[in-house]
Amino acid sequence: MGADRIPHTTRCVIGLCSSLVVLVGCFGVACSATGPPSSASAQSGRGITADAPRHPDDLVQPADLAYLGAFRLPDGPPEIGWGWSGSALTYYPDGDPRGAVDGYPGSLFGTGHDWNQWVSEVGIPEPVISPGKNVNDLSTATTLQGFSDIRNGLGEWPLELPRVGLEYLPALGGQTTGKLYFAWAPHMGEGETGPTHGWSELDLSNPRSAGLWRIGNYWNYVTGDYLFAIPEAWADTYAPGQYLATGRYREGGQAAQGPSVIAISPWNEGNPPRPNRTLPGVPLLLYGSVSEPDSHTLTGYQHSDEWSGAAWLTSGDRSAVVFVGTKGTGDNWYGCADGTVWEPPYPPACPDGGERGWWSTRFVGQILFYDPADLGAVARGTAPAWSPQPYAVMDIDPYLFHVTSRQQKFHVGAAAFDRARGILYVMEPFADGDKPLVHVWTIDASGSITPTSLSIDAPGSVPERTRATITGVLSSADSACVAHQEVFLRKGAATIGPKYTDGSGGYSFRTKINKRTIVQATYAGGTSCRPSVSAKKTIRVG
Repeated sequence: MGADRIPHTTRCVIGLCSSLVVLVGCFGVACSATGPPSSASAQSGRGITADAPRHPDDLVQPADLAYLGAFRLPDGPPEIGWGWSGSALTYYPDGDPRGAVDGYPGSLFGTGHDWNQWVSEVGIPEPVISPGKNVNDLSTATTLQGFSDIRNGLGEWPLELPRVGLEYLPALGGQTTGKLYFAWAPHMGEGETGPTHGWSELDLSNPRSAGLWRIGNYWNYVTGDYLFAIPEAWADTYAPGQYLATGRYREGGQAAQGPSVIAISPWNEGNPPRPNRTLPGVPLLLYGSVSEPDSHTLTGYQHSDEWSGAAWLTSGDRSAVVFVGTKGTGDNWYGCADGTVWEPPYPPACPDGGERGWWSTRFVGQILFYDPADLGAVARGTAPAWSPQPYAVMDIDPYLFHVTSRQQKFHVGAAAFDRARGILYVMEPFADGDKPLVHVWTIDASGSITPTSLSIDAPGSVPERTRATITGVLSSADSACVAHQEVFLRKGAATIGPKYTDGSGGYSFRTKINKRTIVQATYAGGTSCRPSVSAKKTIRVG
């Protein structure tokens, strides 16, 4: 059987026959599986990490990720805005040039409400760590481009439970502008092979979308979801010219029992490729289907797993391919959340109107870490596509705001990566009412984050229209991160500065106070002096 062909099969399991793969495997019985390597305790506040079997210097490890906090998304129109969203996200390095003030230049494109999945662009505010996980402590992103339907009439819509991916890449091949690549596919559709993929311009009011294209003969179940950039240096070594990755995981093991990665290059097939064109794809990761006997799986695989986002992390000479999602642990079954297995005599419905589907004893938000060299071996044909396995796992539930029960699904959604600054963005659905939050991690460039803090001192109250002096001190374990560093002051909506710290890290601002004002001093950090930090002070008038 060819690597890109997954046949539709009918199979009898435990005395039951079904042509629906979702009913194959553990249908009719409760399954049990071990999870990935067991979690250890948090290390240096950086996350809960699984023991990694090896620690080469060229791999990003879970302990290298430092949590910077989270931010909120703005309100938007019903059934269009950020409510009920979190399915697709990508970073755009040239968006929001004013973002350099807070250390987070660039912008994020993402899809809104899952009923319509229009696309909007937002600036990136400084993330905030809220010890009490209170969304009111967090900053809110500003809208740069409102929601727009970039499908522009391409393909069928609506789709049943649509899956979607977005990724920005600069101009490639004969292109003169960078593109926003997209993939849309329905949740269901056994054996369907697209078309699913396309690209648009970054001007959401005039997207000039092109597509749709198929990815080889692969099922949409392994291509029609997340998209992420492949570093050019890696691609030129292992898969020349293939700078875009696409993939999906479909619960129940339909088409693949774990996340998948297919490398593609639409710009090499035309500018744009003609509609309905089949684009060649290079498999980098593809586990066996549940319909195939003795097929290979992700270590600790469960049918209830959900891998919803991916990114190729790089920091200096270190790298990792990561998948974010929700991992099932303990027992695994098809039926109801209370443990009722869907088997004859079939219950009329799940208790309390619950959802029928794949369930586990517990669900955990996780990041899987893969070695890019393992994917390179697959690309070169020296290893089978099912052979790569995670070298490390990071449990991220301690950072999330809205994990309310052991059996809650969909802890996290899409992911995006700022390669220039080593910043990973991960969405948490329904953490801010019906809107997602965006959580932020940074990859420490040196192997250990330099502890940095910032103080602010200002009078508690002043007469109206008085000039107040705001001072403070930047402190760090590294003296190089103290002297002559830029500090900005925010006064309401206005930004003042930068002011440069003196040899001891001190700074000073003079500004007029007309009414009750919250002033915030911010140090954006640098390559070796991260993370960015801020401090706030309220000045009252009267």
